[in-house]
Amino acid sequence: MHDLKTPNMLPIARIMAAHDVPVVHLLKQLIEIPSTSDDELAVGIFLEKHLESLGYTVERIPISPCSTRHNVYAYLGPKSESRRKTRICLTSHMDTVPPHIPLSVSADGQTIWGRGACDDQGPLAAQIEAVEELRRESKVNENGGDISFLFVVGEEKGGPGMLAANDLGLTWEGVIFGEPTEGKLGVGHKGHVVFELSATGAASHSGYPERGSSANAFLIEALSDLLAAKWPSSDLLGPSTFHVGRMSGGVAYNVLAASSEALCAVRVASDLPGIKSQISEIVSKHEGISLDIKFDYPETLLDHDVEGFALYAAAFGTDVPRLQGQHKKYLYGPGSILNAHGKNEHIKVSELLESVQAYKRLVLHCLKQ
Repeated sequence: MHDLKTPNMLPIARIMAAHDVPVVHLLKQLIEIPSTSDDELAVGIFLEKHLESLGYTVERIPISPCSTRHNVYAYLGPKSESRRKTRICLTSHMDTVPPHIPLSVSADGQTIWGRGACDDQGPLAAQIEAVEELRRESKVNENGGDISFLFVVGEEKGGPGMLAANDLGLTWEGVIFGEPTEGKLGVGHKGHVVFELSATGAASHSGYPERGSSANAFLIEALSDLLAAKWPSSDLLGPSTFHVGRMSGGVAYNVLAASSEALCAVRVASDLPGIKSQISEIVSKHEGISLDIKFDYPETLLDHDVEGFALYAAAFGTDVPRLQGQHKKYLYGPGSILNAHGKNEHIKVSELLESVQAYKRLVLHCLKQ
């Protein structure tokens, strides 16, 4: 990808005083709260109270009638349908991948470590502080109508939070999605097909394999064909890629496995229907294998009509395609996806501070200021 003009670096004095900056303090508080998928209640309550303390009207919205999991929706002005509907929405996900990793900070104070540092508590904290700075600069309407926040559960596990957000019945002119994009503006990201293969065999003593059939052998043969397959690609997003995320099967080394399973996925760069058909065709050629597609969504093209940003094509997926509507779709955030989901997840304070200014520019662009 070619680069546009990169935003100027912040003054070093501001970076060195980062411990006094609200966005850093907020991110540290968020990392301290365990928030893995299915366990987002505490972080949601924290955000609700924090936003209320800043003067927002905050709604805690269950993702289903009987669910204890809830999204957080917040906006300026007193509670009313007219103020609830805003021109622009900033959204990030509250959940993180397991395991929870406690907060730690580098000796010089310039790197923040812990689960969610860049995915997705860093972008979330920066979005809040960006709007707070715009409020202090009188660039958003304090009586409401300009800005809302939507913080959702479950992005890392199928996106039930964002899917439920469609039931709000709201529309926006633009939605700014927070994810770690290395401080660049997304042009698109890959889709996903997640599916499970289940193999059925017949258990027998391994010394007499002719008396049974191995589910593991059936499964391995099918996976071998999937691994060898060629998948569609695109000039923008590169190749679609297949991987096996989890496998299980059998009970002992000396018993032919009666059953086995593999949870698999294809990262979709192009032609979701064709990829699903290709998966089905490959699996259908193998004895004793059943296919269950868990969820899927196509590759996503993003708006990037904002000057001054380098551009970014993402190989990972996001909540963007799960939110229905005709709004403009912007994807941006501090930190790198390469540092997410691992034991060394971290973010540089300088990146975090830069992202606050970048989110401000995106908001003002959407508001045409």
